Amino acid sequence: MPDTSALNSASDVLAAGRQVQGGRIRTISENLANADSAATTPGGTPYARKIAVFAPVVADSHRNPVGRIVRDTGDFRRRYDPSNVAADPRGYIRLPNVNATTENADLQQVIRNYELSLNASTTLSTLTQATINLIS
Repeated sequence: MPDTSALNSASDVLAAGRQVQGGRIRTISENLANADSAATTPGGTPYARKIAVFAPVVADSHRNPVGRIVRDTGDFRRRYDPSNVAADPRGYIRLPNVNATTENADLQQVIRNYELSLNASTTLSTLTQATINLIS
């Protein structure tokens, strides 16, 4: 029986990569959903952009990718809206530090990475089947 550990390892890494991209998609979606939310109390802290950070996945590690969510420490946006209950004494409200354009660009990259991983998995499956057919 041929050694298929390399093919299995490649398949595991591709699956872990898709799991990472799925986590990034969830984080970006949450950022976009909260891009225009404001604090509800004067001087309150609005939603802070989240960033998904993952440790590198090593072949043959047989573990799921380890990830964590960190908050973006960038400045919050401000908008003059003195009638808002969350306005400070000068009439400004603080808005999330989420830039929808940046989030959309990141989302496009993540989707492309996910698609590439699916294509690589399909190619790997075809290669595995061709190898089995040669051995048979």
